[in-house]
Amino acid sequence: MGEIVLVFLVILMLFGSKKIPELARALGKGMNEFRKAADDIKREFETAADDLKEDLSEMAQDVRQEASELHTDAKTLVSDIKEDRAAFEARVYGLETPPDKVNEKATGEQSDLQNHKQNQKD
Repeated sequence: MGEIVLVFLVILMLFGSKKIPELARALGKGMNEFRKAADDIKREFETAADDLKEDLSEMAQDVRQEASELHTDAKTLVSDIKEDRAAFEARVYGLETPPDKVNEKATGEQSDLQNHKQNQKD
């Protein structure tokens, strides 16, 4: 408490009794301006943070939507590949032709092979 009284006495001696109220007013105005500036900065940060949260939320929603579309496309692709594979296997193993046609086809291939061998001998 004694230090505060000493500081007030020094201020009183340096500035006089008429200047102290002016200094107090100027100090009050300065503190008020500083507080306003700090509040403005705080408000700007909050606004920027809210905008950033909205942007990130929109981006996350877009990513989820794209992932869903990719998942659907992948399922369709896998289904198409399975169908193509089944069709390929049916052609390779002769499953598309009726059994009597398979025997005719095999007999025809054997005769083609025999004709080819005969042509090579000639």
